Amino acid sequence: MQKNKLFVFLISAVALLIVPLLAQQLGNGPVRIIDLALLYVMLALGLNIVVGYAGLLDLGYVAFYALGAYMYALFASPHLSENFESFRAMFPDGLHSPLWLIIPLGAGLAAFFGVLLGAPTLKLRGDYLAIVTLGFGEIARVFLNNMEYPANITNGPRGIGQIDAVRFFGIDLGKGLEVFGYALPSVTLYYYLFLALVIGTVIICYRLENSRIGRAWMAIREDEIAAKAMGINTRNLKLLAFGMGATFGGVAGSMFASFQGFVSPESFSLQESVMIVAMVVLGGIGHIPGVILGALLLSALPEVLRYVAGPLQEMTGGRLDAAILRQLLVALAMIGIMLSRPRGLWPSPEHGKAAPQPAQK
Repeated sequence: MQKNKLFVFLISAVALLIVPLLAQQLGNGPVRIIDLALLYVMLALGLNIVVGYAGLLDLGYVAFYALGAYMYALFASPHLSENFESFRAMFPDGLHSPLWLIIPLGAGLAAFFGVLLGAPTLKLRGDYLAIVTLGFGEIARVFLNNMEYPANITNGPRGIGQIDAVRFFGIDLGKGLEVFGYALPSVTLYYYLFLALVIGTVIICYRLENSRIGRAWMAIREDEIAAKAMGINTRNLKLLAFGMGATFGGVAGSMFASFQGFVSPESFSLQESVMIVAMVVLGGIGHIPGVILGALLLSALPEVLRYVAGPLQEMTGGRLDAAILRQLLVALAMIGIMLSRPRGLWPSPEHGKAAPQPAQK
């Protein structure tokens, strides 16, 4: 059994390493889609801590993604030096902070706001918690849109550009790299970075799931009153879930800013937040492989449907907008999946439960 597992791991590792090399034969577009899918995997796994483990429905998760992205943009672009005299005097060429400083700052800021959001919502559950977190996500987006006057911090709806690419060990991921005569474009280098981060996220989530903290979260999810009666500190554990989930969102946001080189409030709309929740629910709440599957499917499906929506638009004589048609197809696919697999595509196995007995006549 152990040999079979090792063989599967080796095959999976080789496949993951050569995927971008095969995809880049079709151009940078397919590799870019895979890169963004990996970022969504990281986001979905982070939200799974809050929704899947602790049972706290968070519809404002995209706010932490935005915090990480803007933190990276402010500390790795000339924006602050262009708008503030004091920064220009100290950093004439702009603030280009090292990666090892920005990532912890982005993750720490997101974790702080995660706890800040969790503190006043400790007694809320279900629909009420969803409404409050939804409001938090929208407030964050409105702030980003309006923090242009009197001090231009976020540059409003125009966003922040000229963001530095990730650099470490002398390698600039914004530029291509030649390895043994084989050219690796920027998107392929980012693929390997994102893959390493996703693997790290999976390991952390797996360890959390099987730890005392993870089991306490699941106890709270199943019955909070019973968990409290057993001596579990539900307040601290809920805050920890909010903070840890937000941390992953902050790191993913930082990577998104470096990958895109530009951030604006449009990238952090309510639709993004709903889509991340849908990835967790569609894949299988609380189950790591299911969440990864849901994230990959929902992030890649809209891009794949571009090739279907175009011909359908032509068939209708251009009367239907291709973007709306694509959203309609995604929604129909999600409805079909949820009707056929109501517990998600890859739900968590119910360990320890006896099989249901047939009813006695």
